[in-house]
Amino acid sequence: MAEFIKGLELCEKFFNECAKPVIDKYFPDLQYSAGLIGYGSDVLGYDDKVSRDHMWGPRFYLFLSGKDIDKKDEIFNKFAENLPYTYKGYSVNFTEPDPNDNGVQHPKLLNKGKVNPLIFIQTFDKFLIDEIGTSDLDNIAPLDWLAFSEHRLLSFVSGKLFADKLNIKNQTDKIKFYPDTVKLYLIASQWNIIASEQAFVKRCGKVGDEIGSQIICARIAERLMRLCFLYQDTYAPYSKWFGTAFSKLDIDEKLKAKINAALKANDLTERENNLVEAQALVAELHNASGLTDKVDYDIESYFGRDIKVIFADKFVDAAIEKLKGTGFENIPLIGTMSQFGGLSDFADEKVYYEQIKRIYGV
Repeated sequence: MAEFIKGLELCEKFFNECAKPVIDKYFPDLQYSAGLIGYGSDVLGYDDKVSRDHMWGPRFYLFLSGKDIDKKDEIFNKFAENLPYTYKGYSVNFTEPDPNDNGVQHPKLLNKGKVNPLIFIQTFDKFLIDEIGTSDLDNIAPLDWLAFSEHRLLSFVSGKLFADKLNIKNQTDKIKFYPDTVKLYLIASQWNIIASEQAFVKRCGKVGDEIGSQIICARIAERLMRLCFLYQDTYAPYSKWFGTAFSKLDIDEKLKAKINAALKANDLTERENNLVEAQALVAELHNASGLTDKVDYDIESYFGRDIKVIFADKFVDAAIEKLKGTGFENIPLIGTMSQFGGLSDFADEKVYYEQIKRIYGV
């Protein structure tokens, strides 16, 4: 097996050393953009040796203008005829898409004939429509933002463009992160979900329901982590990479440690203390964001009981006040389908976007 190299680095070198010379030779006047965005752990930089078994290797997207898209087959054929069989020890040839496995392609070594490279050629508008159902990034409605897969949005603004003669980055910059009203709605939703269970970690533990306490602790911890992504203007990936991405998030390491300690704690008091202290640290992120008026809070008793809270409801109320008069004023505070682990088969597929929008009841 070839020495492992991160996919993004491999693909950029493959484009510059192998594919670009083909374009320059046969299509010298072609206006295009090329890069690695969209699908794949390599786009996010999370790929490892295990990633190499499918849809990984020397690859890239080639985006053409509408007037040049009719050259797609000719360009692909020139790649097939002129690209090497391997690059840095990795097969440039791939199997045909497997109709029984969502079109997945696998590397397949070849030593004669044309290669079938993992190069996708299309217009950027078509790519957008395939990924999120629209190419009109100047007119995204509030409910469209809620229906979009967060992981897919992340995939647009991650990776790298190796060439950008079509100025695609100007397009992707329009969806670099949620607009403030959308972000505030999502923030309100996370705090609301926390508020609904904020007293239950201790309450469950006190009646001997250790599993219940642990589960609720984990749910609140995930909401706190999602809030961190929102306050840092960073899309969160789906569950496979969620913890990895959080570990790299530019926030106070003390906050990460508190969440980790809460999740690991076998002692109920230790679990509660770490979790409520983590909430207080996220509350500081909220106040630093300036998205609402400052929220005064303290770690205190839950209505006189031996339960510690910061009353997460206060942050919900502050956000709701700012959402008055917006398209989110009367939408239930449930966040997006992308923010619930295990729903990626539903949340990531644009065919369900209209159904998802109807969930919000407006």
